[in-house]
Amino acid sequence: MALILSACATTPPARLSGGPFSTITPSLARTRDLVGSRVRWGGTIAEVVPGKSETCFQVVGRPLDSKARPEEGDSTEGRYIACAAGFYDPAVYASGREITVTGTLESPQPGRIGEYEYRFPRVSADEVYLWPRWEPAYYSPFWYSPGPWGPW
Repeated sequence: MALILSACATTPPARLSGGPFSTITPSLARTRDLVGSRVRWGGTIAEVVPGKSETCFQVVGRPLDSKARPEEGDSTEGRYIACAAGFYDPAVYASGREITVTGTLESPQPGRIGEYEYRFPRVSADEVYLWPRWEPAYYSPFWYSPGPWGPW
C-alpha cells in the first residue's frame, strides 16, 4: 500500500523546489516594481530568442499545479519574459511547449504582442524546466483484472 501511495506523491521535480517563492503573479508584476522577488512561474512558450550569452523565452503564464507544472486550460496570468544563461535550442524549446522557471524578478521590459504594446515582467532564470509532452495513456488488454461483477 505504501508503494502505491508513494507513486501518487505530488512533489515537484527537485530542480523546481528550491523555494521559498513569492506568490506574485505575472499580471501583478506588470503593474508594480517588485525587482528582486524570487518567483516560480510556468506556462506555454510563445517565442524563444537565443542571444550571445543567454536565451530569452516569452511565456504565456499559467497557474501551476501541485507538481509545479502549468495547469491545462485557457486561464492565463499574463505573459512574461524569462532569460537564462546559455543556449536553449528553439527546435526543442519550441512554441507550445510547457516550461516552469525559477528565478529573480528584474525590471519589466517593454515590448509588443502584435501591435499591442505590452510591459513584460522579466525573470532572470536560474532554472528552466521543459516538461515532457503529454502522452496518451496506453491500455493493454493483457493488464485486465476482473472486478467483483464479472469479467466485463
